[in-house]
Amino acid sequence: MKESFEASGNMLADQPGNVFVPNCPSRVLLDHVTSRWGVLVLVALSAGTMRWSEIRRRLQGVTEKMLAQTLHTLEADRLVLREAHPVIPPRVDYSLTSRGREVAALLQPLVEWVSVNTASAAEAG
Repeated sequence: MKESFEASGNMLADQPGNVFVPNCPSRVLLDHVTSRWGVLVLVALSAGTMRWSEIRRRLQGVTEKMLAQTLHTLEADRLVLREAHPVIPPRVDYSLTSRGREVAALLQPLVEWVSVNTASAAEAG
């Protein structure tokens, strides 16, 4: 999740990408959105604004480094909004942008399907 979709020279929002073309920037965004931690962060934030520690507790097993990298990448992709408050102690809130809410709504059924079908996939394998 190193390269941000915005920094990779993305196409304009009204121009569709073709994820089947190897060098299409849409593949970068697809990678970010469908990475393990990307999916979980987006779905977790679909419940509402959260602080760093709340996200970390929700995503059990994510390292601090991976969470920081994922949040930074999704923020660069304009899917997550980071709002730092000038208070002591420092407070940072994370929420979804309208684009983030849109993609999270598409990911939610996938996460639910995986949850329901995990047992049957384990039995078959």
